Amino acid sequence: MDQDYLRALLEEVRDGAVGIDAALARLRHLPYEDLGFAKVDHHRELRHGMPEVVFGKGKTPDQISAIVKTLLANSRNVLVTRADDPAAARLQSEYKENIEYFPASGALRFWRDRTVRGKGTIAVVCAGTSDLPVAEEAQVTAEVMGNEVDAIHDVGVAGIHRLMQNRERLTGARVVIVCAGMEGALPSVVAGLVSAPVIAVPTSIGYGASFHGLAALLGMLNSCASNVTVVNIDNGFGAGYSASLMNRL
Repeated sequence: MDQDYLRALLEEVRDGAVGIDAALARLRHLPYEDLGFAKVDHHRELRHGMPEVVFGKGKTPDQISAIVKTLLANSRNVLVTRADDPAAARLQSEYKENIEYFPASGALRFWRDRTVRGKGTIAVVCAGTSDLPVAEEAQVTAEVMGNEVDAIHDVGVAGIHRLMQNRERLTGARVVIVCAGMEGALPSVVAGLVSAPVIAVPTSIGYGASFHGLAALLGMLNSCASNVTVVNIDNGFGAGYSASLMNRL
């Protein structure tokens, strides 16, 4: 339920097409709907411009299904992150062609309103193929939030010529998300090439001393490039969401 929906509803009330009681019935779940096990925030889209997102990890298929059903009654687009295969199978059986599932990242999305609201392109860059699940989560998030996304994969610093061949695509982006594991050097290199904000996403990819992404996280936090900001390890969703906010400014 966004501002456009509320504006249309108020106009219908003004014109006599919808009665006051009927309008109140449509708004009865603002600011949230209590499902007992979850309080679904229908007011978030009014506050943030983007609907609530379901974090699937730790939730049962029944719980995810109930939350999604409630959200879809009020929002055209719904995103579920970190869903497992049983939850995905449950939702796919219930919604058939209206749902997309991305097994690598565990993302599920209902993308019925594909209006582009971002003012430019968001580039989603990953260092290696092993980083693709995190990059995919960032891309799916940014797209469902109303952005054009340019995905640039497998351009890590070990073969920096691959990155340089994509320099025009990078400089054309309004926000750049960079996902990298190992030593996490790629965001600093990319940030040195572009004037846009760079959102660095450390991934948990690497050998023992990478400490499941901690080495990349610390490297990115200590970046010498001043246009780098960092989200948590493997948090492609947080990067995609923040990039969407930046791209609307």
